[in-house]
Amino acid sequence: MASSELTSARSARVTSARKLAKRAFRARDRRFLAEGPQAVREALVARAAGDERAVTELFVTREAWDRYPELVASAEDTGVDVHLASGEIVAGLSQTVTPQGMVAVCGFLDVPLADVLAEPGALVVVLAHVRDPGNAGTVIRAADAAGASAVILTDASVDPYNAKCVRASAGSLWHLPIAVAAPVAPTLGALREAGLRVFAADGAGERDLDQADDAGLLAGPAAWVFGNEAWGLPPETVALCDEALRVPIHGRAESLNLATAAAVCLYASARAQRR
Repeated sequence: MASSELTSARSARVTSARKLAKRAFRARDRRFLAEGPQAVREALVARAAGDERAVTELFVTREAWDRYPELVASAEDTGVDVHLASGEIVAGLSQTVTPQGMVAVCGFLDVPLADVLAEPGALVVVLAHVRDPGNAGTVIRAADAAGASAVILTDASVDPYNAKCVRASAGSLWHLPIAVAAPVAPTLGALREAGLRVFAADGAGERDLDQADDAGLLAGPAAWVFGNEAWGLPPETVALCDEALRVPIHGRAESLNLATAAAVCLYASARAQRR
């Protein structure tokens, strides 16, 4: 264990890391903060696999060091700078009410949009105009669970490196390619040219998921486009898709939230493709 504890909030390391709470500094440095053992674990797995940008520094309290010794050892073994830090220091880097005592400085993970479009795979997620970071992170997690090949965030969507988005992704941010700042029209056009049927998830769609599945529409490669939870997808974006589909509501609920609807749609496609 480190012999001395980092206690000064004015130290250069702490000051540099704390700035990453702001998007402008994240974009400038192409680094972001990931807090908690789950996110740190996935970042370290990526680092151990050869991606040195995955995580470069780790701030950890004495309590967390004792609780997660395997993570500290993994960080040290792969050349990550590990800093034993006071609870106040780690809390200052954290964006949660109850910090878990561990915050990593990580490098940006996104890949060029051209790479995703060149080999889009069988199931792609497009987040268009999604502004809530919690929703975006949860959809990334659902995409990972459903076996999606990539997630694309359009130029009007949230920063995936927002602390709330990183937490909501529960480590999935490190599991599949993420492309950011994608222009909507060219992206959807390229996905269609690559042979994917592009579906807009829209509560006003003429057909629902069950009807689309019965018609065999979900069996082929697909890209799902999800919009802002408050107002959905703009009509001009829906017009760029092959079809707008809605999630059937069998009970009395008015609607589903974005992340839940996305999970239902993605699993419907995944099931149909595997069948």
